[in-house]
Amino acid sequence: MESVRDATVADLGTLVEFAGELSAELGPLRGGALWTRRDARPEPLRAAFAALLDDPDAEVLLGCVDGTPVGFAVMVVEPLRDGGSLARITELHVLADARGVGVGEAVVTELIGRAAARRCIGVDAPALPGHRAAKNFFEDQGFTARLLTMHRPL
Repeated sequence: MESVRDATVADLGTLVEFAGELSAELGPLRGGALWTRRDARPEPLRAAFAALLDDPDAEVLLGCVDGTPVGFAVMVVEPLRDGGSLARITELHVLADARGVGVGEAVVTELIGRAAARRCIGVDAPALPGHRAAKNFFEDQGFTARLLTMHRPL
């Protein structure tokens, strides 16, 4: 049975492992090389996740199957110029062997609920142009594209 829980300091090793797997999966995809250099959680990962766990504007969750973590997500709440706030899912990753059983959906549903409780105007989530499965997943969860970033390498 899938479940979602808050990550704790005791989960730092798991978060570091899962973040490494996310980077390994996204790095080779179209857009992944720049994502790795710009958007991936910075090293040292253990310290980066420890800071997130202490950040009142961040949510760090673990998705579990039968109590065992098989995925993670990070959402940060950012202030907007008009006084509102926007939630951004910065990372969402489920281990390949655990996909398709509802863990990702459960995590996203929990994040959306938490963003609503914080009175955010919406939730953004990234999907690389080379990661069709991520785009389809987010669309299945009710997300639509609101901004496309064009890039020209030099």
